[in-house]
Amino acid sequence: MPTLPILLLAAGASSRMGGRDKLLEPVAGGVPLLTERVAAARATGQQVWVALPPEPRAPARWRNSTGAQRLEIAHPEEGMGASLAQLVAALPDTTEGAMVLPADMPDITSADMTRLLEAFDPGRVVRGATADGTPGHPVLFPRSWFGRLVRLTGDKGARDLLRAAPARLVPMPGENARTDLDTPEQWDAWRAAPQTDMP
Repeated sequence: MPTLPILLLAAGASSRMGGRDKLLEPVAGGVPLLTERVAAARATGQQVWVALPPEPRAPARWRNSTGAQRLEIAHPEEGMGASLAQLVAALPDTTEGAMVLPADMPDITSADMTRLLEAFDPGRVVRGATADGTPGHPVLFPRSWFGRLVRLTGDKGARDLLRAAPARLVPMPGENARTDLDTPEQWDAWRAAPQTDMP
């Protein structure tokens, strides 16, 4: 398997959670979401990197991300694009590509990640998609994209870049590739729905 680290984006503020941290919300077995996301990513056999706010601002996120290579984002308020740029810039020269996954997407399983890794194409972006083919996450970038990714700024991540580039889509079950949880209401609805086993 090529060297394809998984980059978890976990530096953003939970600004719509009413004072709760969405990445510390309990999921299966009462485990915090961030802990579970790191474990699911590590189960693929690839190295896992996590972008985090400075430790004094989010000590619980640092405690719940052990087992990953942690990268402090000094100014997370600059947005997801800036966090992703710093993660990609920190990767070793031997890295052949990288999978990007926001940490607030609880339905993407280790099997989903592995399916995407197995579809790696050094000349093309590979994206997770819903069962009906709607593009989502994770996104697997070949190394040839790193020069563009390290120049990202703002909060759009790589969205604008992806619009201009054809990608191979890898369907995942249901809405796994697009379910993210940003508000207490979304968490309540997700918990009320039938759950598949994780990771």
